[in-house]
Amino acid sequence: MSSLPPLPKLARVAHAGHCNRCLSALPSSHAHIDASRLAIGFYCLGTLDLLGLIDEKTKEEERQSWREWLWQQQTRGVYGTGFKPSSYMTAESPNDTMQDEYSKFDTPHLIMTYTAILTLAILRDDFTQLDRKGIIRFLGSCQREDGSFTSFPEGGEADLRQVYCAFAISSMLGDWSGIKVDRAVAYIQRCFSHEGGYGQQPTGEALGGTTYCALASLYLAPSATVTENANSYITSSERHRLIRWLVQNQAPAGGFSGRTNKLADACYCFWCGASLQILGVGDTVDKASLASFLARCQFKFGGISKDPDDRPDPYHTYLSLAALCLFPLEDADVSWRLPRLDPLWNASEPTANWIREHVSVSPCD
Repeated sequence: MSSLPPLPKLARVAHAGHCNRCLSALPSSHAHIDASRLAIGFYCLGTLDLLGLIDEKTKEEERQSWREWLWQQQTRGVYGTGFKPSSYMTAESPNDTMQDEYSKFDTPHLIMTYTAILTLAILRDDFTQLDRKGIIRFLGSCQREDGSFTSFPEGGEADLRQVYCAFAISSMLGDWSGIKVDRAVAYIQRCFSHEGGYGQQPTGEALGGTTYCALASLYLAPSATVTENANSYITSSERHRLIRWLVQNQAPAGGFSGRTNKLADACYCFWCGASLQILGVGDTVDKASLASFLARCQFKFGGISKDPDDRPDPYHTYLSLAALCLFPLEDADVSWRLPRLDPLWNASEPTANWIREHVSVSPCD
């Protein structure tokens, strides 16, 4: 690749300000995702976590308020316990951190349950309110006969995103008894595409995001305690095609595309980059050009956008920083120094360690 201009400073304070503003009120262009407020909170607080600014840029009373709101989204019922995406269209439940039994129209959401656990860990909650047994039961209620998982026990989307969340939650809890791992692994294997990546579902087009979900799930699976076991789920031919497809997705300008012959998008710097890291070939990524692309995606008032000509949002801001955590530049300005990231859980190492210490099921549970 051609020589690159010097990197500007990473606008850490401006990016923190962007996410703080989105925690308070979303811009009108993003009002349509307010019903998934829990995910927005994760990307905003996750950004502050990766920047090391969560204590400096937020107040303890704010963090306590967010913790309380998150616990209000934990709800129990006939299918077990999980977290809802937000309080949108939910009846009030005064003085109760876990709402009374949900109806079939108001069930918890699998992806948001994964997101809630990560966010509470970022906020350093003690997890004494976590209904571990109920969550394990909830995971099983979302699994279908073909091994896949749905977002809700009664249905909803079913693809590799849900499989990954079920595997990540089971891994965090240290308890895989709620799901049929072998069926889920077989489902993942059926999603492998002729292109080299994994589709959302069997016969689907290869996508960067679902390729990450597939690989992270296979490496989180309980038999995958060492690399050799994880690789047993992937043939040598599939591994070769995977690596080739992922590497080819890095554009000359440094960003990654999520599908063949598509434009580069900042979020895929994480999805594809993390996939290569999981496969143990992260050195195939051109780190300098990746950082240069993400530097150009920085918005002048804070936040990182999907490409240099777009507007920022918390999703692309967080995933861009997560990619930079995976591919640090030793000779870059000090502003670019970020914590190490656990690529399987998509959490900073301090947050991942907090999960290991506070979330895993104890013998008395």
